[in-house]
Amino acid sequence: MNTNITIIIAEDDEGHAYLIKRNLNKAGIANPIIHFKDGEEVLNFFTSKKNGKKFDSDNGYILLLDIKMPKIDGTEVLEAMKSHPVLKKIPVIMITTTDAPAEVELCHSLGCNSYIVKPIDYEKFIDVVKKLGYFLSIVEVPKAG
Repeated sequence: MNTNITIIIAEDDEGHAYLIKRNLNKAGIANPIIHFKDGEEVLNFFTSKKNGKKFDSDNGYILLLDIKMPKIDGTEVLEAMKSHPVLKKIPVIMITTTDAPAEVELCHSLGCNSYIVKPIDYEKFIDVVKKLGYFLSIVEVPKAG
């Protein structure tokens, strides 16, 4: 994967976020990774509403987005991003424990690029994240702007 691509992890569970980061690194992903613990932080980053790390439209991004998060949930983040003229180009991969067919359908109808169910079993979870890392290592991502 191009190193100008930043991976954004939107995950309120610190343990899951840590496992995702660690296993992406084990899969050979050396890209910058930014972790946000709720949907509000994600939208603030992409719309530059608060100080701190800021969105740069000259870079590429991939958003790994959980659904069940505090403040603003993942489906609301997805809907906001896919309705924004610039942010809609950013690939969004839902990565969540929710496997309800209605949620899968909703996320795809809102424009997610992929939907991955996080297994509850630890070893299976690690395996899924490693496979995601291999996928990310070959995917092409456009600049956001």
